[in-house]
Amino acid sequence: MLTSKPSRRARRGMTRRAVTVLVGVVAVSLALPMAASAAPVTVIPGLPPVEVPEVPGVPQIPGVPSTPKTTTPPPPPSTTTTPEAPKGPAIPNVKTSTGWVALADDATHQITWWRNGKQVKTMPISMGSNDHPTPNGVYHTKEKYRDMYMDSSTYGVPVDSAEGYRTYVEYATRMSWDGIFIHAAPWSVAQQGRSNASHGCINISTENGKWVFNTIPRDTPIVVRGTIGPKYTGD
Repeated sequence: MLTSKPSRRARRGMTRRAVTVLVGVVAVSLALPMAASAAPVTVIPGLPPVEVPEVPGVPQIPGVPSTPKTTTPPPPPSTTTTPEAPKGPAIPNVKTSTGWVALADDATHQITWWRNGKQVKTMPISMGSNDHPTPNGVYHTKEKYRDMYMDSSTYGVPVDSAEGYRTYVEYATRMSWDGIFIHAAPWSVAQQGRSNASHGCINISTENGKWVFNTIPRDTPIVVRGTIGPKYTGD
């Protein structure tokens, strides 16, 4: 079989096709390394592509952006507390026209004051000694003296006798007509709240005596309880 040689034009076409194929092979070989090192691209509809860097050892999920986890701190502990009720004795069951009631308790050497059923104040006291005990019962406040002299002769004990006295006092509030007062007695502060040292009166500090003088109205009941004295019957 006889074959004819390709023409010059045919040879030129074959050469161009060979060159084109070679260029394509080179371009593909150059593009492969670049594609292998490129970071993955996350595409979200309506937003531009976002590159997500690879993390060694963590598989990448195409199309899912990485979102850091957040934790909500626990609420602070509640600081609300219930106020404690005032500590002390129960209010005496006596009638009062002033809203005030007091209890002088020899067991604790304290006098406690209430107003309209609420405890207001507690103060240390010293009542009558064993030789002159304060009688137990319900007294009512009467006249007041900013200062005065207390004289034992007013109830039959001469001033110059062994049991007599004449003493200057301040902030004296009368509790009975036979000479019992609640008054300031700075000389017995060491005994107040601890023991009894008076001739029958209720001794309190000057500050507390002033408070009673300025605060407690006339006809306020004062209950004396727990002494070794007799029962108080007068008023």
